[in-house]
Amino acid sequence: MQTTALDPVTVEVVRNKLDGIANEMELTLLKSSCSPIVKEGLDASASLFTLQGETLAQAVAIPIHLATLIPCIARILAEFPLETMREGDLYCMNDPYLGGTHLPDIAVIMPVFARGRPLAFSATMTHHQDVGGMTPGSVPTHATEVFQEGIRLPPLKLREGDRFNETLLKILRRNVRIPETFEGDLMAQVAACSVGARRLAALAENYGDNHLTAIFADLLDRSETMTRDVLRALPNGTYRAVDFLDNDGVDLDRRIRIEVAVTIDDAGMTIDFAGSSPQVRGPFNAVPSGSLAAACYVVRAITDPTIPTNGGCFRPIALRLPEGSIVNPREPAPVNARTATIKRIAGTILKALANAAPGRVPADSGGELLVLAFGGERPDDTRYVTGELVAGGAGASASKDGVDVIETDATNCMNLPAEALELDAPIRVHRLALRPDSGGAGARRGGLGTVREYEILHGNVRFTHRGERHFIAPSGRAGGPDGAMARAVIHRAGGGEEVVPSKLVTTLHAGDRVVMETAGGGGYGDPAAREREKVRADLADGKISAEGAKAYDAAPIG
Repeated sequence: MQTTALDPVTVEVVRNKLDGIANEMELTLLKSSCSPIVKEGLDASASLFTLQGETLAQAVAIPIHLATLIPCIARILAEFPLETMREGDLYCMNDPYLGGTHLPDIAVIMPVFARGRPLAFSATMTHHQDVGGMTPGSVPTHATEVFQEGIRLPPLKLREGDRFNETLLKILRRNVRIPETFEGDLMAQVAACSVGARRLAALAENYGDNHLTAIFADLLDRSETMTRDVLRALPNGTYRAVDFLDNDGVDLDRRIRIEVAVTIDDAGMTIDFAGSSPQVRGPFNAVPSGSLAAACYVVRAITDPTIPTNGGCFRPIALRLPEGSIVNPREPAPVNARTATIKRIAGTILKALANAAPGRVPADSGGELLVLAFGGERPDDTRYVTGELVAGGAGASASKDGVDVIETDATNCMNLPAEALELDAPIRVHRLALRPDSGGAGARRGGLGTVREYEILHGNVRFTHRGERHFIAPSGRAGGPDGAMARAVIHRAGGGEEVVPSKLVTTLHAGDRVVMETAGGGGYGDPAAREREKVRADLADGKISAEGAKAYDAAPIG
């Protein structure tokens, strides 16, 4: 704890300035990137860190990225001691077994200097559209080892002073399918880190670097105290929950168990994953950074939203991750689809905590971030790799209906506009709509999933479908029914249909159509308690059908 009194007004001004710097970095990152998955899907994040590697400020971005940057910073510091760093240096890495998360997510980290002395770190993480591997988009759902998923980067120096590591850049360009887009996104990360460094250095000029580091420490200590106070207000005890992933992309009939025991006591929150499935053959294993990200998200979701988000919030968390399990696999297990697992971990922890904080935790959300990847050639023979990030519905809460088609449970991307996809690739989007009756009924209705239909217009396209909730429905809460499960089908141009078993890598041809429907959120409370006018409004809006309205009462709704 700080022993010297700090002016609270100055501390609050600096806190808001740090948040502003992080968000300016994020805006720079999104506006400077080249790939649709970043500039439209917003699959990139920015953050500031102390010299000790604790989160100082975060952009409004993606919880998974923001938390998995924590072990990345730690690994960079282990490989490159602080005293060896110089102004202008840049570092990068993506290896999940060295602190990363999965190979498309590359961290770029820059030490920030003020008056010649290190002050902090600016850091970014971007999901790159392609990093090599066995399928376009680098998310092969049938991978059985990490070597099939793309190029692995240990902690490396990307730039020394003002000189880029051209050898590294040449290697990267030769190992990805869309090198110009890849390098453009990487340089956007550099630009965002540089903005963060300049703004922090200017802040140090105003307040002095020693004064500023004292404020940093005070901000973290305050957030820790406030977080612990909220956790202490919850009943001490151990709370348990279980949920399942559909399959691992290889053994399609085998469900994957996620089991958590969350213990709340005076020490904070301990999450034990004993009982979870052993590591799987397919790429749905999540390295420890993923479980940390889920836990950080949950702590912020159940505590006071006015607490400033920084590393102090995460100090009360302790994890127990059985070695060789789905949450702590042994190398070289594949991990590219770990987002689905992290989301299920977050949802399962929340489900457990619903017993500690009844009424505060909503029903299960759709719990899927459907990832679609398309790779082929345009009519002019240029190569493309493009993708979609498609959300389901949010779970209803005690007081509100779930939100339709929105990211939840530690992800925070945007659905790609149809126009952006059609401009990038010879693919036509025939349909983009809400999915009626997909939200679980209840006194508060679950959010709806979406329906999308794509037609291939040219050539042969390598297609990856990384879905979830095709076999395990999102649970309702407090008597509310479950949300609808997801489903997808391929209509072949020559006739015939293929049902997608949640995960699939296949080849599409000109004229083939893919129709996918994402899961809805669970309902909350007895459907019979829902106000009649809300049921009538849902009918009028097409959110439920006449058949779906029967779930609310046997009496006519008209």
